[in-house]
Formats: sequence, C-alpha cells, structure tokens
Amino acid sequence: MTRIAGVDIPKTKPVWVSLQYIYGIGATLSHKILAQANINPDTRVDKLSEDEASRLRDLITREYRVEGDLRKEVNMNIKRLLDIGSYRGVRHRRNLPVRGQRTRTNARTKRGDRKTVAGRGQRRGMAKK
Repeated sequence: MTRIAGVDIPKTKPVWVSLQYIYGIGATLSHKILAQANINPDTRVDKLSEDEASRLRDLITREYRVEGDLRKEVNMNIKRLLDIGSYRGVRHRRNLPVRGQRTRTNARTKRGDRKTVAGRGQRRGMAKK
C-alpha cells in the first residue's frame, strides 16, 4: 500500500478516490491536489510511479492541514467553545445537535436510543383491554 500523510491508501482504486481516505481530503480537494501535481485522477494507485507518489506526498504535507494536525485543530476549537460557555459549547457538552437542527422528533443519532418514560403508554380516558 502507498502511504501518504501517515495513511495507507488502497492500491486498486483510482487516485482521486484513494486520497479521500485521508482525513481532511474530500472529492473536490482530491481533484484540486491532483491537478496541482499534474497527475491523471483516473490512474490507479498501483500504477503511480515513485516520482508521482513523492510529488503527492510533498504537496499534501507542504500545503494542506490533514490528519493529526487537522483533528487537533478541530478538537481545540470545540474545547474553546466549551471553555467560554457559548451556546454551541453547551450543545457539544450535552451531546445535542449544534447547528440548529430540531430535536423534538429527530436527532436520534446524537441523542442515542429512546428512553422509556413512565406514564406515556396509555392516554387518559382510554379503557384497558
């Protein structure tokens, strides 16, 4: 496997897809990086020459913040929001959606499994079976 930015990228996939295995690189940025390095996006990773692979490695490490540095920056931004006690920080602390989504019905992923509440099963006035 070819190793770029500390990540083993898959050999059998096109380069533009394989670069997306690196944290911080999506489809658009992948195409942009390959254009800068003068590499055909449809080339398979195992068909890359050593020169092309080293150009990719150098370009990504020199010009883009990816993997560990990016993760650290994101975590520091969240920690800063928590420390200053902003609304977004409180939402992070309570594990609730941060960007204004509704929580009355949705947000199951963020809130976790449903918790049963006593007295919610039968409505008043309804007869038991």
